[in-house]
Amino acid sequence: MSFFFRAASRPARPSPQELVRSIKESLLALDTRTGAKALEDVEKNVSTLRQTLSGDGEVEPNQEQVLQIALEICKEDVLSLFVQNMPSLGWEGRKDLAHCWSILLRQKVDEAYCCVQYIENHFDLLDFLLQELGSCIELWEYVARMHKISYTCKLSFRYILESSSFELFFQYVELSNFDIASDALNTFKDLLTKHEAAVSEFLCSHYEQFFELYTRLLTSTNYVTRRQSVKFLSEFLLEAPNAQIMKRYIVEVSYLNIMIGLLKDTSKNIRICAFHIFKVFVANPNKPRDIIQVLVDNHRELLKLLGNLPTSKGEDEQLEEERDLIIKEIEKLVHSSV
Repeated sequence: MSFFFRAASRPARPSPQELVRSIKESLLALDTRTGAKALEDVEKNVSTLRQTLSGDGEVEPNQEQVLQIALEICKEDVLSLFVQNMPSLGWEGRKDLAHCWSILLRQKVDEAYCCVQYIENHFDLLDFLLQELGSCIELWEYVARMHKISYTCKLSFRYILESSSFELFFQYVELSNFDIASDALNTFKDLLTKHEAAVSEFLCSHYEQFFELYTRLLTSTNYVTRRQSVKFLSEFLLEAPNAQIMKRYIVEVSYLNIMIGLLKDTSKNIRICAFHIFKVFVANPNKPRDIIQVLVDNHRELLKLLGNLPTSKGEDEQLEEERDLIIKEIEKLVHSSV
């Protein structure tokens, strides 16, 4: 009678080819069929894909099958269908799809990441992802995750930097939704701190365009945008790989005036971050004449602003020392100009 206690057999999973074919057919059917049934088929197939790629808690994924799925998905152009149809999916479907995307892009077949290579041959998908970030707030969490994973590849990363869609980040960081704006700024920071050589090359060739857009963040009416952007700039310019960018930045009067404006901000944190950029303008041993003139013409106001710079004991001792040195340098410039 032991057969009464035999565990129920698990339903056989489709082969990689069958699963990918079912996913493709259901995604294509969204364009020709209406109603909940078409969407239900897609989300069921994407859920099955997730279980196959990452396991279901009882059975571990078969790595050979995972690699075969990755190859089939590229072969059948399913990655493109994923991106194009994500807005049609419900919450659970989007979550599953973003999870599958992150696994697929990590699959290495014969020393090559096949899904990454697919994206490199279809860079328009990255533009579509970026455009979707702003067009649908509900998609942000999932699409942003997919986008971040995609630019870990150097070629994809370089494409994003040089794409016109990159400028969309400057819009997203000022969105009224705090979570989205903060995440967009973090993504923006990631883009500018990965692959340092590529970033430096990009900024050298797109210097005016980039800093014209970045100035809008520094002068934004949004406090969070202003604070985060000046904080990041104060760190970014002082990084060794960005030395040439910093040298170019600190000889421009317009950017000096922006820092002077930020030294007047009501926020203590913004004033301190602005000071760390302002001090480089002043300490530069090769200051252009027009930079010196601005410092001399505004020395009374600057000395007052620096004197009122908020400091405290302990960790701010270095800040006080630097402030005093900058004050002395400005006073020296004034005396030399008499």
